[in-house]
Amino acid sequence: MNIVFLAPFGIRPKGTVIARMIPLAAGLQALGHRVAIVAPPYTNPEDSGKTETVRGVQVRNICLGPANKVFAAPVLARRMYRAAMAEKPDLVHLFKPKGYGGLAAFALLLSGLPGKRAPALFVDTDDWEGTGGMNELHAYGWAERAVFGFQERWLQKCAAGVTAASRTLQARAGEMGIPPRNVLYLPNCVDDSRPGTGSGIREGLGIPAGAPVVLLYTRFFEFGQQRLHLVLAGIYREVSGVRFLVVGKGRRGEDEQLLRAAEELGFAPALHMAGWVEPELIPDYLAAGDVAIYPFDDNLVNRAKCPAKLTELLRAGIPVVADRVGQISEYVEAGSSGILCDPGNWREMAERTVELLGEREKRRLLGEAGRRHLLENFSWSAYAAKLIDFYAERVRLS
Repeated sequence: MNIVFLAPFGIRPKGTVIARMIPLAAGLQALGHRVAIVAPPYTNPEDSGKTETVRGVQVRNICLGPANKVFAAPVLARRMYRAAMAEKPDLVHLFKPKGYGGLAAFALLLSGLPGKRAPALFVDTDDWEGTGGMNELHAYGWAERAVFGFQERWLQKCAAGVTAASRTLQARAGEMGIPPRNVLYLPNCVDDSRPGTGSGIREGLGIPAGAPVVLLYTRFFEFGQQRLHLVLAGIYREVSGVRFLVVGKGRRGEDEQLLRAAEELGFAPALHMAGWVEPELIPDYLAAGDVAIYPFDDNLVNRAKCPAKLTELLRAGIPVVADRVGQISEYVEAGSSGILCDPGNWREMAERTVELLGEREKRRLLGEAGRRHLLENFSWSAYAAKLIDFYAERVRLS
């Protein structure tokens, strides 16, 4: 098959293209199919108009248009549509049913009016955008929220097939009246790769070789900040010489909040803020941790998510203490491949982390089991094969 993926934004710095689209496209190409990604690189405007190859996958960054969103929308949608059609695809797979890619998908559907032939449209959903979802976490105006909510529902209903990154999104598709046969559960997966080496990171940050390190790999918005502060303060009180390594950057000043809380609660000497890290360096940063915490509030946004950062931690063989929310319960087998806590209970997360820091052998066993469970049940190659079968069946019936 000749397949085009429509991306929601550019390849940097957001994670969807790198963490979900590229490995899935590479898996499809390994099965003998051709995949091209068409992206609107407003997140990385320096790549406007450039074509690059990532892991053997062609990424076509369209030329950006006017700076004003209203004027840019039809221009970028048209350019995405034309770039997709230039690939002469058998099918087009839209990732995130919103924004410029969503408008290009509308154009694709309209091109299939009576008397015209158009490639089949598939839609991938990896977040809930509508009421109670991601729309409410962004500074969108009411008009943008209305458009995105409409796109999310209408495009999924009109698609030949829907891929859903979580069980919650799979259920939401059913609630919209989409038949189960038209929906494929497609969680974020991993490829097997060797874990990084953390000694150089520890040395560079001034962390003593034998110091216990608690890792937080995050974008911060998935949990209440006060709860995080209490978890870290609780661990600091109980574990001598502990260090906290925070990898990731907040969007609304969460980094500064954490630094202030560290001063107020007394754990500032133990805090190391790495900020945003280049993707190729992530494995080494993860390997610098002894235990990773993964706080995750129990809300619709998180239940609908499929946390790619958690898969990276598990693949790295780091024992994880996480909240029992949504997809996390599929990635982590409680007690055997990781530790699950009641969501919102900061004391439990702190206590379980302290316990694990004191048990080296248990950490090793949990880390190995977590990596094994992930590789055996969530591999991109296996799900790429499922996706090809889904494509073939839905195209045949559409």
